[in-house]
Amino acid sequence: MAISAIGVGSGLPLDELLSDLRASENIALQQIKTRQADVQNRISAYGKIKSAFEAFQKAGQTLSKEGTFGAYKANTSAESFSATAETSAVSGQYNITVESLANTQTLVAQGLASRTDANGTDGVITFTLGDGSTKTLDLTGKDTSIDGIIEAINADDSLGVQATVLNDGSATPYRLMLSSTETGTDAAITQIDITGNTDGAGSPLADLLNFGTAGSTLQEQAASNAEITVNGITITSQTNSIEDAIEGVKLNLTEANPGKIETLSITRDDSTAKSAIETFVKAYNALQGTIKSLTSYNTETQTANTLTGDSMARRIQNEAREIVNSFSSSGDVRTLSQMGITTNLTSGELTIDQEKLTAALENNLGDVQNLLTGGNGIATRLEQSAENILDANGLIAAATNGAKSISERLQEQFETTSARIDARMANYKQQFSALDGMIAEMNSLSSYLTQQMGMLENLSSGNKK
Repeated sequence: MAISAIGVGSGLPLDELLSDLRASENIALQQIKTRQADVQNRISAYGKIKSAFEAFQKAGQTLSKEGTFGAYKANTSAESFSATAETSAVSGQYNITVESLANTQTLVAQGLASRTDANGTDGVITFTLGDGSTKTLDLTGKDTSIDGIIEAINADDSLGVQATVLNDGSATPYRLMLSSTETGTDAAITQIDITGNTDGAGSPLADLLNFGTAGSTLQEQAASNAEITVNGITITSQTNSIEDAIEGVKLNLTEANPGKIETLSITRDDSTAKSAIETFVKAYNALQGTIKSLTSYNTETQTANTLTGDSMARRIQNEAREIVNSFSSSGDVRTLSQMGITTNLTSGELTIDQEKLTAALENNLGDVQNLLTGGNGIATRLEQSAENILDANGLIAAATNGAKSISERLQEQFETTSARIDARMANYKQQFSALDGMIAEMNSLSSYLTQQMGMLENLSSGNKK
């Protein structure tokens, strides 16, 4: 609050006195601000612990994901195919030859002079496919020209057919071309039937799309199935993606190399599991490091940190330790230390013996998986603990909400105290102004009396002469 200059009349340093009083009163406000800053730092610290525990939880969830343990890797330098392996694969080596690729079917109609002239009116086209299924296109009341047929076919994805037009440059250049959208003989058209189409004399559509019966008018490039041999066994497929030839292995055929044998080896791949375990250890160490830094006490300077002595932080720290110290009741690997993960007694961090971890994954994968992700495994216990810690009504939320409530009360206290100080300072100013005026009047009166006394003294001296 601004203070106008007073004390001019009295000559007293009343402005300085008011400033000193304001500074003294503001000590209470500064104390409230300090407490507010402490509370905000506490809220921020809770947020840091929450983020660190969320990262710890996520690392545990990664351990539990399907495919983390028991993964397999497909190794090949083949030019004809690529391969991927799932957890259901079995280690082994395979000699593979890609004899032929699966291809789509194309049908090309005889040429017409116009692509926009109607081919009779109405009509229902029925496509019979190699797998015995039928697809129907109803052109009743619709455009039956080449362009109209193309538009109708391409608008219906369920047909499994795409259409376009070729121009061969002849007197009747426009040739309708139909192509199956999927490879293999099952998706190929084996017959086309036309009903309900007429131009008064016959069925132009039936003449245009006669296929699968005597006198076919469509030129065909036939569909074909993929054919490969695996260790001398012939396998055919409707597509160039083969998932059931080798257990747990997907083959993607890229080119045919008849007679050329190419090798595929399937081996165990523990790199995914190892990476997930390393990430888990890093997340645990980061959580412990965060809590340690926020709760530490400097004995040399005798200064506390933001959460020194905070019970919630200590509880989370202890819960995390208990989780990683869990053990299995059976197997050769029952604890983290038996798979090469130990606790540094000085720092409290987990450290990994890479050779021991590799050996545990290679020789005791089931035990490792049970310890980490079993029904009472480390990742399972972590997820249960996370619910209590991270939920909307969990430990961190309760502590944060409590701190926010304190912050709100402190703000109310600050505003109340500030208003009280302003009122008090206004009263001081009013009193000082009155004092200033009174002293100014007294000074003026004193000067007048002094002047009068001087005049009387001069008169008295003159009379004596």
